[in-house]
This record gives sequence, C-alpha cells and structure tokens, in this order.
Amino acid sequence: MSKLKVAVIGCGSIAKHRHLPEYAQNKQVEIVAVCDIVEERVNEFATKYDAIAYTSYEELLANQDIDIVSVCTPNYLHASISVAALKAGKHVLCEKPMATSKEEAEEMIREAEAAGKKLMIAHNQRFVPAHQKARELIEKGELGKLYSFRSAFGHGGPERWSVDGKDSWFFRKEEAFIGAMGDLGVHKTDLLRYILGEEFVEVGAFVETSSKKNADVDDSAVCVLKTENGIIGTLAASWSYVAKEDNSTIIYGEKATLRLLDDPINSLVIQYIDGAVVKYELGGIQTNDIGGQSSSQVIDKFVHAIIQNEESPVSGSEGLKSLQVVLSALESNETKRIVTI
Repeated sequence: MSKLKVAVIGCGSIAKHRHLPEYAQNKQVEIVAVCDIVEERVNEFATKYDAIAYTSYEELLANQDIDIVSVCTPNYLHASISVAALKAGKHVLCEKPMATSKEEAEEMIREAEAAGKKLMIAHNQRFVPAHQKARELIEKGELGKLYSFRSAFGHGGPERWSVDGKDSWFFRKEEAFIGAMGDLGVHKTDLLRYILGEEFVEVGAFVETSSKKNADVDDSAVCVLKTENGIIGTLAASWSYVAKEDNSTIIYGEKATLRLLDDPINSLVIQYIDGAVVKYELGGIQTNDIGGQSSSQVIDKFVHAIIQNEESPVSGSEGLKSLQVVLSALESNETKRIVTI
C-alpha cells in the first residue's frame, strides 16, 4: 500500500515537537507539505522533512496529493482551516481547543460527515497508559460508586514552550480566544469525561488573569463540575505553577481512592478502604519540557483509524463535548452563576 501523504499547517512548537516527529516516525505516512506564515520557519521544516513549503494554507489545500492535514495554528484559525481542509477532501487532525464556539465546532463536525473524512481532535491525555488503566478499573467497579474528584493541569506558561516566547499568540485574546482554560483545562475536561464515563451537566468557575502581565486571556482557572450521576469535583488550569508542572488527577470512590500522575514513579496508585495500596509503574505523560514530547500516540491512532476505516479515536463530537464544558466555565465566570451544560 502506498503511504498516506501528510501536510502540517502551522509550524509552531506543537508541530515541531509532536506532529512532525510523530508523522516522521510512522512508516505508513509521508510528510509532503508544511505551511506557516513565517517564511523562515516553514523553510526550515521543509528542508528538514524534504517537504514543499507553503505560506498560504489555501494553496496547500489545492494540492490534491495530500491525504491528511494537521491543523496546528493559533486557536482562532482551527475551525476555518479545518473546514476548508475537509471541503478539500482531506482527513483532519486538529489541535485543541477544536474551536472558539459551539457553532464553529458543529460546522467542523458537519463538514467531516459531508466529506466522508475523519476529523480527530488532539486530546492526547486519553492515551496515557495510567489514564487508560484508570478508565478500565472504574468500568470494572474497582472503586465502587464514584463520589468526587480533583484534577489539575498547570505549568509556568506558554512563554517557556511557544516558539515566540513572551510574544506568543497564546497571550492575545483575538488569536487565542481563551488562555489556560483552553490550553490546559480542555485537556482535563476531556480526560475526566473519558475516565469517569459520564458527561458533565453543571459548572461553576472562577477564571482570572493574575500572573501574566502581557496577557489579555486567563492564566488561572478553577472550576467546580457535576456529572449526570452527581459526581462532583474540581478542575484547576493554570499558567502560574512556576516551580513544577502538575498534571495530577485523584478520583474518590466508595471502595478506594485512585491517584493518577500524583507520584513521580508510580503513575497510578490505588488506596483501598482496608488500607491496602496497589502501585502501577505505567510511565509518565508527555510534558512541556523539550524532550518530553515524543509518542503521544495521537498521530499513530489517527493514521490507524484512516487506514482501517475505523471511527476517529477522538471524534469531533467528543471534542465538542469537552469544549462545551470550557465554554460553560467562561459563561459561569462572566455571569457569576452555575451554568447548566
């Protein structure tokens, strides 16, 4: 079988450290095109991956040889470029958050269906071994009835990670739409939905800009969430955890407490009601430290779904459900009310 031909639109850090190297490692695809409005940047990647350089995504999408497009642009362009790519007959892997509104996300989903193409949202936390094991244990009833949870995703901010440092688009509302809650919080809304196996129905939130002087988007958010069966808990997303990244989740049930990525060695720890403790060394999670970016599994799972014609591993409708929790959190902060999702 001939290799699927891949294009990456947006050559910032997520493309550099995840999409491009992971496509390069996958033997079933070939990187044929890269696109960025910064000519120097796109030329560098074109040379590295022996690909055609584009500064216009419209010109790239006119290339009929391309089968797959990764959308790695600033958030405000995710939906419009994804829709254009789907209309051009390409499968689309879009970075999170998938869109800046429910309407945009719904348009992406409609276009994928109309084109008969796969749309995947890059929520990699579902594929972390500890998180997959947690879902399995919860499904099996190992924790009994679930009562509560707390989850956090925080680090020192995009300036440590983005190619543009302190001048990054992440800090500008017109390009990012949302700050830490969209960058990190949406990962956790997706993860919690996945692990708990339930949808959220209510959210209350405080969303603030406190640590970043150069930002007009949030850098710290804390949400209280409630699922359809009454599991309640908190989600924190922050760019102000300056000492060390926190990516932990704790689930409290009637039979046990489950701790995820809360211990540097044991990525999953179960503490039972009778005092027994079971520890799993399942490996860590990709971090925002350079070198912690390999094998998110997102690319491999997307390519596999296309070749086998299976359902997208994180479909557009799944991405929308995770986005809606974030949109509702913003609404809660603005209205100072609990919002029904």
